[in-house]
Amino acid sequence: MIRDQIQQTVANAVAAAQASGMLPAIDIPPVEIQRPNQPEHGDYSSNIALLAASAVKKTTGQKGNPRQIAQSIVDQIPTAGTQASRLPSDDLIGSVELAGPGFINIRLNARWLQSQVLTIIAEGERFGTIEKGEGRPWQVEYVSANPTGPLHYGGGRNAVLGDTLANLLEAAGYEVQREFYVNDSGTQFQLFIESLYVFYLQIFERDVELPQEGYQGAYLRDYAQLAREREGDRLLHMEPSAAKAALKEIGREIVLQDIKDELAGLGVTFDLWFSEQSLYDEGLVDQLLMKLTHEGEVIERDGARWFLASKYPGNEKDEVVVRSNGSPTYFASDIAYHYDKFVRRGFDRVINVWSVDHQGHIPRMGAVMRALDLEPERLVILLYNLVKLIRDGQEVKMSKRSGDLLTVREVVEEVGPDAVRFMLLTTSPERSIEFDLSLAVQRKNENRVFYVQYGHARICSLIQKAAKSGFDDPEVVPDDAAHSVTLLTHPAELTLIRRMLEMEEQVELAVERLSPHNLTYYAEDLTKAFSAFYENCQVLHSDVPPELARARLLLSLAARTALSRVLQLMGMTAPKAM
Repeated sequence: MIRDQIQQTVANAVAAAQASGMLPAIDIPPVEIQRPNQPEHGDYSSNIALLAASAVKKTTGQKGNPRQIAQSIVDQIPTAGTQASRLPSDDLIGSVELAGPGFINIRLNARWLQSQVLTIIAEGERFGTIEKGEGRPWQVEYVSANPTGPLHYGGGRNAVLGDTLANLLEAAGYEVQREFYVNDSGTQFQLFIESLYVFYLQIFERDVELPQEGYQGAYLRDYAQLAREREGDRLLHMEPSAAKAALKEIGREIVLQDIKDELAGLGVTFDLWFSEQSLYDEGLVDQLLMKLTHEGEVIERDGARWFLASKYPGNEKDEVVVRSNGSPTYFASDIAYHYDKFVRRGFDRVINVWSVDHQGHIPRMGAVMRALDLEPERLVILLYNLVKLIRDGQEVKMSKRSGDLLTVREVVEEVGPDAVRFMLLTTSPERSIEFDLSLAVQRKNENRVFYVQYGHARICSLIQKAAKSGFDDPEVVPDDAAHSVTLLTHPAELTLIRRMLEMEEQVELAVERLSPHNLTYYAEDLTKAFSAFYENCQVLHSDVPPELARARLLLSLAARTALSRVLQLMGMTAPKAM
């Protein structure tokens, strides 16, 4: 990464200043590189001189002068065109200057910036890829809803967050598995099967009523009809218990296919759909409970079996894993599931995307990790807040049990998958979102997703126009391109290049925070930078020399590459026309 190269260069300069005697040979804090708040202060800045002055005083008792220390460091930083510049990487620094009480401001070399246009074009879909992960295996588990019906629109945020994070982790060099945990064991799924059975019987005009807490959404009728198409009246002639047992697998397949179709409409797919029931079928839940019992982590009390979570920080109470009636809780299978993830499948880290109403479960999962002799930090729980849908200024509400269910599919059909993904990424996960359905379909700049996608389409239109204006295949980089890009000297041109080169840092930031909302703002900034370039720098005008026009077309190609890439990372399409 560019920032890392600059950080290493400054660190080398600190070491050189110490070797020359200009800076005492003491322990200096690690070099930090930031972006200045004001662009006129440069591309990057470091406060290492201030930190070094504090270290000097602490170590020697003498007051260090931050500006003098900064100057001793600056004198050792190679810049393009100087004798000290011997390595190709040194060419990226154009100038270095002192500011304020001892800040070191660094400006990138304009010639190096120009050359990056061709680098961006050459990298194509890999532009913005970093090597942070070094191939380590990570898993992202998301959505993971009970297979009891279509996905509530709020679950769309879970899907979009998880899928985008998986994209980013792959771009950061991790080996990523995407997983949906199917909660097909337990009370809710059994209640769903009971309800589906009633709807199936009602198709044949049998006079039966739903269980008191049964599911009653209109989608149950559709599922029951699918079951009838598959099985005919076969289930009518079976004992109710046998019919429900048969319907369990049938219903599971029907509802999972429905969920898969919904998520596919949003551009979300999974590497593995992991069945909770499989943990019981192979005996892993029992094995883990026996293991933890032997190790003193699970005890019997009041007729139930308890995991001693209170032994571990953050937990005030123990947790039931097997009820007094002998039925296991969801927590029992959670223990086995995470053992399977970390011990049997060997993931270095696991990210679970959960809604905020599950935040109370986080401490006990930390206790589970410790009980299994695993580092708690290897399990990351990403909580996301609620989504409020607004249409024409009014909140759109739903009720799953009453049948008034607004699904992910319906929202996607109304505004399109790209609008859904973009809008659900505009805010950090911990904050709630107001999703304006009316705005999401409007073709105007206030609609943020339209603004960004139109920016990409605008670049495509420019390149197509160039082809019709006599340019030899503007999609192809000419042999003299290295010279052509040296003509890109206008401030708007260089600003656009700088904005594109932020991609790596944006990817790293999203991965470090596990919050991809910065990508939506970056996409807008990138679009604004291209618009400013397009408005200030004529491309195909008759007054523009052909060589300069070609250079600006190359810059436009690079901008299209960068904008397409950030849209791709967000799981969105990059339209060629709108």
